[in-house]
Amino acid sequence: MKQKLSIIKIGGNVIENEVELNKFLDSFSAMQGSKILVHGGGKLATQIAEKLGIESKLVGGRRITDEEGLKVITMVYGGLANKNIVAQLQARGTNAIGLSGADGNTIRAVKRPVREIDYGFAGDVEEVNAGAIDKLLQADFVPVFCAITHNKEGQLLNTNADTIASEVAIGMSSNYDTTLYYCFEKKGVLMDISDETSVVKHLEPGNYQELLKQKIIADGMLPKLENCFHALNKNVGKVCIGDLDMLNPKATLFTTITL
Repeated sequence: MKQKLSIIKIGGNVIENEVELNKFLDSFSAMQGSKILVHGGGKLATQIAEKLGIESKLVGGRRITDEEGLKVITMVYGGLANKNIVAQLQARGTNAIGLSGADGNTIRAVKRPVREIDYGFAGDVEEVNAGAIDKLLQADFVPVFCAITHNKEGQLLNTNADTIASEVAIGMSSNYDTTLYYCFEKKGVLMDISDETSVVKHLEPGNYQELLKQKIIADGMLPKLENCFHALNKNVGKVCIGDLDMLNPKATLFTTITL
């Protein structure tokens, strides 16, 4: 029987809110078994860039990463956000180790090819080094990945944190029974966006297609759910989407996605 592994992704809305971050880190530290944390930090990077007089370029909510932008992202994601989380976890007795995809050659990516839009130094994941990550888990470390990868030719790349989380979960699924958790500001997939209690508690391909047709699932949820089903189709056990309360063992109000 495979050992269980939890992979949890948090976004900038948690990282920038001290109360929410502390609440999350308490819950994360209390989680039993092997676990991996993946974090973003886009809003924080934008704030720091503004202070440095560097303009952040976004197209359709996606960041265009030019050379100056990559420097800020490396400083914020790999430094400020990552090391703060690691230090806070150490204070809670969780032996965290902060990583980018370049560390231990854990996540290799390729620079996104230019099509209609040139995303600059954006990376698409090509390979997760499950063996290297497994060594850290076996040594009782808790890996904390920021949203930076590398191309094994010396170039760092800005990579979507949701994608990193799903690709790490896929990479680890051959050795572990993996559950992927996406923590964001909503309780889960909602039938009515204005009603936080209207959570779709279980999503599978059949009712997912139905909700797509009804346009209940749209906009920003689409890429997130595409990542979820991509992970499930590549042997990840299950995916859960919800707010920070989802990590409480007694929680019931969140969305579980299975095939």
